[in-house]
Amino acid sequence: MVNFHLGFFALTTFIVLVCGASKNLPILSFDEGYSQLFGDDNLMVVKDGKSVHLTLDERTGSGFVSQDIYSQGFFSASIKLPADYTAGVVVAFYMSNGDMFQKNHDEVDFEFLGNIRGKDWRMQTNIYGNGSTNAGREERYGLWFDPSEDFHQYSILWTENQIIFYVDNVPIREFKRTATMGGDFPSKPMSLYATIWDGSDWATNGGKFRINYKYAPYIAKFSDLVLHGCAVDPTEQATKCDIAPKHDSIPTGITPEQRIRMQNFRKKHMQYSYCYDRARYTVPPAECVLDAKEAEGLRAFDPVTFQGVHRHRGKRHHRSRSSSSSQGEASST
Repeated sequence: MVNFHLGFFALTTFIVLVCGASKNLPILSFDEGYSQLFGDDNLMVVKDGKSVHLTLDERTGSGFVSQDIYSQGFFSASIKLPADYTAGVVVAFYMSNGDMFQKNHDEVDFEFLGNIRGKDWRMQTNIYGNGSTNAGREERYGLWFDPSEDFHQYSILWTENQIIFYVDNVPIREFKRTATMGGDFPSKPMSLYATIWDGSDWATNGGKFRINYKYAPYIAKFSDLVLHGCAVDPTEQATKCDIAPKHDSIPTGITPEQRIRMQNFRKKHMQYSYCYDRARYTVPPAECVLDAKEAEGLRAFDPVTFQGVHRHRGKRHHRSRSSSSSQGEASST
């Protein structure tokens, strides 16, 4: 039975969510909103049921999934990543419907890619619609903090016409629906997932650096779990969004100051964007809105990729959602 006690709201009125601390958001306990996906005792619920530890060791990774599926909404968690040598480790916080739509699934991802000692974690965002994994709409970033030292809030806003990613309430990526995209914009109901798993084949320098299990167990900690969206009855594919209670921590727009913060983040910390990859796309996909400052920063970071000089690219890694229960894998490139 779908738990319709979760807050429903009229998503068409939302543009962006960037204000308010996570403590003011509608936080759920694990048992209220989530179920274990895989990992046996490598998943541990702590702190009065409102925090979860996901562990990866030689035996298995682990993960959890929302009990309901959602047609749009705001989804958030505070996450603390493993420290020390983390090459090959992938922590994912994402939405997907791969179990229901195996050939034409939608997906919205945060992926955190571990690194060798002395090198920083990298963060990646991916968006797939209607099974468009071959197109690829990835962006990759550095961060202005060490995500293994403390908890930081990572959030996704998904509406009918746009998707916004946030880090600590700062919007870092705004993805707008365009007519030319057709079904490539995620539009079918999705579940929320969180996983930790072994991505040695691709995650760190294209698989050059693999997991070293002498540093295990690797533990990703999740708290401040938020599911605030339109829950869907999976048998009827019907939503219940008629009642829209106002939540004080959810604003209705993005201020000029907030947009400047997003632009500054992207200029300083973005390391890859498919829109500027001339080796991959001679003509940027139609939804791309190019920014001269972003382009300049990316050329300085990687002049080969972002000036159109072709080079050999490593094998792309696609992960099947159908194997999530055994391997904790989340679709990506």
